[in-house]
Amino acid sequence: MYTINWGDLTPELFLKEYWQKKPLLIKAGFNSFQDPITADQLAGLAMEQEIESRIIAHDNNEKWQVSHGPFEEFSEFGENNWTLLVQAVNNWSETTAALLLPFKFLPNWRIDDVMVSFSTPGAGVGPHLDQYDVFITQGEGKRRWQVGLPDAGLIELVPHEDLKQVSAFKPIIDEVTEPGDILYIPPNHPHNGVALENSMNYSVGFQAPSAQEMITALADTVIDKDIAGQRFGDPNRSITISPECLTTEDIKQLQSFMLTQTSDLDLFSDMISSFCTRNHHALEILIPVEPFTEEMVVSYLNDPEIFVRPVLGIKSLINEQNGDLYINGDRVSISENTRELAILIAKNQPLTSESIKSSMDCLNNIQMLTSVLNMGYWYID
Repeated sequence: MYTINWGDLTPELFLKEYWQKKPLLIKAGFNSFQDPITADQLAGLAMEQEIESRIIAHDNNEKWQVSHGPFEEFSEFGENNWTLLVQAVNNWSETTAALLLPFKFLPNWRIDDVMVSFSTPGAGVGPHLDQYDVFITQGEGKRRWQVGLPDAGLIELVPHEDLKQVSAFKPIIDEVTEPGDILYIPPNHPHNGVALENSMNYSVGFQAPSAQEMITALADTVIDKDIAGQRFGDPNRSITISPECLTTEDIKQLQSFMLTQTSDLDLFSDMISSFCTRNHHALEILIPVEPFTEEMVVSYLNDPEIFVRPVLGIKSLINEQNGDLYINGDRVSISENTRELAILIAKNQPLTSESIKSSMDCLNNIQMLTSVLNMGYWYID
C-alpha cells in the first residue's frame, strides 16, 4: 500500500495552498518506493495493439522524432535520448493501479489514468504545458525537473507534428528527483524533465472536461433522448420597424429559450455522470461467455474463498442528485435497500464473498450484482 508522507503538509493544506495554484515537490513522498512495474514489463505493454504508447526521441542537434506503438523492438533507438510513454497502465497492471489509492482525497471522477514512462539518459519530451493536474512519482533512476509559473509570453513550438513544446521559461522549481519523490504540477505551468540515467516515472493525471466537450455531450444526450423538441414562441411580439434586423432582445430571448430546454438538473446530472465515468483508454471488459443467473451468483458467493473484483481501470460513481450508480457510462438504478452495496461497487475495491454475504439476503442486491457482472465490469475470481 502506498501512503504519501506529507511532512508539514496535510491533504487539506495541500488543496488550500497548492491544488491548481502552484507546483510542489514532496521529497521522499513515498518511503522506500518500489517500482510497481519494470521497464521490461512496460515494453511488453507497448507491444500490444490496444494499448496507447509512443516513443519521443531527439538527437544532439535537437531534431525531434515521435513514433507510435505498438512496437516490435526498441534497439533501433539506441541507449540515450529517448522516452517510452504508455498511457493508462493502471488498466493493465494491478500493482500500478495501486498508485491511485494515495490520491483518494480527490474524487474518483477527477482521476484519469496513470501514464508510465521509461527514459534513457538525456531523454525528455521538451518544455511543455499540460491542461490538467498531474502528480509525477520518480521511480528507478534520477531526473532533473524544472517547473515554472504560467506565462502568457511563452511561445508555442511544434518541433514535430505530434509534439507541442514551449519556449524557455524561468523555473521556480529546479531539482533532481530520486525514487519516491512526488512532483505536483498544476495546469498551464511550463515544465521540463530530463533523465540523468535510466528512469521510470509514474504520472497520475486528472481529467478536466472542457466546456466544448460537455456541451457536445449534452447535445448528444438531447438528441438521443429525443427531448427539447419544443418550438420557440413569442406571443408578446410587438410590431417591428426593422424586419431585416435580428434584434438584441430577440437574441436574448432565443438564448434564454435554448438554455431553458437544457437546464434540467436531473438531465444534466445523468449526462455528466455518464460522461465522467467513460474511460478514454482501452479496457479489458470481461463479458461472460454464458450470462450469469441470480442462482449462479448466489452459489459462487457461498464459497468463502471467492472474490468479486472490478475490471482494472473501470470508472464508477454514485450520483448524489439522482441516487443511482454509474459504471463506464452506464446507469444502474439503485434503491434504498441496494444503496449500501452500490456504494461498495462504486469504490472499485475487491470484495470478498464474506464482506457481501449479508447483502445477498436481499433479492434486489443479487439482481444488481448479477447485472453488473453480465456487463463485464466486475468478475468473480
